[in-house]
Amino acid sequence: MTKTNDWFEVSTVGDLLVRGASLYPSRDAIVFPEERRTYTELMENATSIARGLLALGVRPGEHVGLMSTNCPEFVEGFFAVSMLGCVAVPINARHKASEIGFIVDNSNVVALLTTADANEYTNFTQLFCDALPSLDKADDCSHLDLEEAPNLRATVLLRGEGRKGFLGRSELDKLAQSESTERVNEARLRVKMRDLALIIYTSGTTANPKGCMLTHEAVVRGSVHRAQTRFKTNRDGVHWNPGPLFHIAALAPFLGVIGTFGTYLTDAFFDAGRAVKLMTDENVTMIWPWFPAIVQGVLDHPDFDASRLNTLEKIMLIGPPALVKRVQNTFPEADLFQACGMSETAGIFALTAEDETAEERATTQGKSCPGVEVRIIDPATGKDQHIDKVGEILVRGYCVMEGYYRDAEKTASALDSEGWLHTGDLYRRSVNGNLEFNGRLKDMLKVGGENVAAIEIESYLCEHPAVAAAEVVGKPDSRLDEVPVAFVELRPGCDLDPQELIEFCQGNISSFKVPRAVFLMEKTAWPMSATKVNKRALRLMVADASGSQSS
Repeated sequence: MTKTNDWFEVSTVGDLLVRGASLYPSRDAIVFPEERRTYTELMENATSIARGLLALGVRPGEHVGLMSTNCPEFVEGFFAVSMLGCVAVPINARHKASEIGFIVDNSNVVALLTTADANEYTNFTQLFCDALPSLDKADDCSHLDLEEAPNLRATVLLRGEGRKGFLGRSELDKLAQSESTERVNEARLRVKMRDLALIIYTSGTTANPKGCMLTHEAVVRGSVHRAQTRFKTNRDGVHWNPGPLFHIAALAPFLGVIGTFGTYLTDAFFDAGRAVKLMTDENVTMIWPWFPAIVQGVLDHPDFDASRLNTLEKIMLIGPPALVKRVQNTFPEADLFQACGMSETAGIFALTAEDETAEERATTQGKSCPGVEVRIIDPATGKDQHIDKVGEILVRGYCVMEGYYRDAEKTASALDSEGWLHTGDLYRRSVNGNLEFNGRLKDMLKVGGENVAAIEIESYLCEHPAVAAAEVVGKPDSRLDEVPVAFVELRPGCDLDPQELIEFCQGNISSFKVPRAVFLMEKTAWPMSATKVNKRALRLMVADASGSQSS
């Protein structure tokens, strides 16, 4: 029988906000600990910024960069760019000058939007001036002509005034008065679903970031459909996600919430106490705590009390089984699910189903989403892998990127002639079709001829009650090619000798998988690449340690 109760509602990014403001004008769209915006306020402010961009000469199809921490102005700027039919280029707020300079030049942005604040944690304007040395010498920041970025014409503050090289917010608002709202609406209504909406740069560990080109359909269709059908979001839904909105793992869920008229809770930075209070005060119904450090920070905070979050219905979590089971036990009545996703697929491409057991939810990442196909292949032969065998996962569907911007060679290596995205991620598919993440193809260790997935050792280390997080890398070895070495962060209040963790592994996992050394890490000491631990940096730390020991 044909299924008639499941369909996609497809919209452009700009139309999502306009629809929400039309149907639920006074509903809170986004809430921070100190400020909030209703759907109407968000739309009116975004429209004003769009009018200012028009006055600066920005036109549909051009690229506009955005860089700031999570704040209302970032969201308003993002929607303004989308309304004009421009391509938004969110820039990682943790990037340094060299990375920023590359992205500004590579992405061909014509305008940059950022923020300035007396209490700012990061001085974004200084970062841009470091990345573009001639910027602070420019006479007119609304008509730039920079050697480092020949396409860049304007640099603008969405919040703040008086920064060298940047047009202040009051000046932008003044310019906006010369353009009409009708021109913004005309531009918005001309945007097509297959037009580019975003270029999201994924951080590389050995080379420059790659810009994933994502259409309006890619970023809206799945996000809204999941919110409607799996998360059951509606105008009473209140979702918390602490992730930075320049990252697809926060931006896609945010669009899903806006597309279902819900309220999105977030903050400029993660602080467990602030997060607990925000979720409690706003009667949160769904949380997406991103990765283990966030989850553990919330659960271990002295102000955390699960009984005070009695409105919580759903939890999205990606983490090792031990942590997932802890969350399940903490919120036994909540619907907990895991997912698979990446920037190249506009976020989630597989998700836990409603009928899966607690064990399946703890150990697997669900099945492919409606409209999305996945294959698991043998990396050596390219043939489909057998059930329960680890291989590279391939993804095909509306959510897959159009390619990497200005990089035909990397695009050709990632997208084949049949439209399959070769992700470089290793998965295993169970008999019932569930997917289980097994690390990166490049994150496999070769120990004496044996293939070892780093994630397998990491997951086992996380079973120890004192371990908060674990990362495993290979150390060159003259006899075995390489051997595993672990970096471990302990839970607050725990004290453990590294040798105890090695003994915890001995006899419980294969001998060739047992770490030859364990390095204890402070929570703030992890080298990060965007939102992930930079394993290349960990390998360098191992090499440095080995060098110092041999000298």
